[in-house]
Amino acid sequence: MPLTAFPALCKIEHEQCTRLLKKKESGAPMPMTIFQPIHTCNTTPDVVVQGVHTPAELVRQSGVWIDTAGSAFLSQQEYQLAPCDAPLWLVAEEDSFVFCHEDMKITLQRGECLIVPAHTEGCTLQKAKDARILWLILGGPLMENFMRQMNAYNRLPARQGMLPTQVVLIRQIVQVVVRHMDTADASFQLQQLLWALLAAHCGQSVANSATLSYEIARVVDAMRAGSYKDSFSLAEMAAISRMPVETFRKRFTAELGIPPLGYLQFLKMERAKSLLRSGVGVRQTGVEIGMPDPYHFSKQFKRIVGMSPTAYLKHVGSDDSPIHISSDL
Repeated sequence: MPLTAFPALCKIEHEQCTRLLKKKESGAPMPMTIFQPIHTCNTTPDVVVQGVHTPAELVRQSGVWIDTAGSAFLSQQEYQLAPCDAPLWLVAEEDSFVFCHEDMKITLQRGECLIVPAHTEGCTLQKAKDARILWLILGGPLMENFMRQMNAYNRLPARQGMLPTQVVLIRQIVQVVVRHMDTADASFQLQQLLWALLAAHCGQSVANSATLSYEIARVVDAMRAGSYKDSFSLAEMAAISRMPVETFRKRFTAELGIPPLGYLQFLKMERAKSLLRSGVGVRQTGVEIGMPDPYHFSKQFKRIVGMSPTAYLKHVGSDDSPIHISSDL
C-alpha cells in the first residue's frame, strides 16, 4: 500500500476499532485507549487506528508474533500513556514529541524509537500536537527472547536503536495488521516483517526494496564478517563494492536509507549494547568494536545511544538482571 493511502486508512471510525482491543488469550492485551489526552484544548479529534492480529497455528508454534499495532495522529499537546501488559514500541513517524517518566525526559525526533517496559505507569507525552506515532506490541512465550536479541528488553523506558529500514518495516506492519484486523489472513506476511526487523538489527541484508543489490550486500557482509570490529573508511567500502566513492555513497544511502559510515556506527553500537549486557567490561567492549580508546568509545556511544556505557547498563540492566515477565507468557 502506498504511504499516501495510509491517512485515508486511518479514518476508520473509533467504534470499528474498539472491538479489536479486547484481551487475547494468546497474546499481550492492549488497553482500550493508549493515548489519553490530559487537557482537551481544541475540538479536533485524534486520528487513531489499530488492530489485533490473530496468529495462524504455524505462527503460534514459532513462539513469537505481532500481537497489536497501530498509528495515531495526535491533536493535543499532552497525553497520559496507558500501561500495557507487554513492552510497547513507540516510533515517531512524523514530527516529534517528548516522552516523560518520573524524572526522565526523552525527545523523540522523526524516525526514532522508544521501548516502554510492561506495566510501566506514570508515562506522559508532551509537545505531542501534530505528531504521528506508530506503535507495536509482540506476543508469545518467546517474546522476551526476541526482545533481548534486539537489546530491547529493559527495566526502564529507553531509546531503541532504529534504522530507516526498520521504520519502514513497522509502518508496513501497522498497515497489514489494520487491513487484516482480528484475523490470521496475513499471519505469514506479518511474520516475515517481524523477522526482517531482527535481521536488520543484526546487520543482515534488509533493504528499503526487498533485497540489497549485490554490490551493496558485499559491503554489508564485509562489515558483519568481523563482528563490526573493523573500522572501514568510505574509500575502503567503495573498493569492496567496486564502485567510485560518490556513486557507492549515493547507492548505499538509497538502498538502506542511511549513509554507509552512519550505518556502520549504528551496528557497532548495537554490538556494544549486546556485549555490555552480557557482562563484558566497558574497555573490552570498545576493543571488540574497534574502539580501543575508552574515552573515544564512551563519547561515540553517548552520541548515538544518548547515555554513557555505564549509565546505559544501569538504566536497562544486564541480561541476567531480573525483569518482570508477564503472567500471560
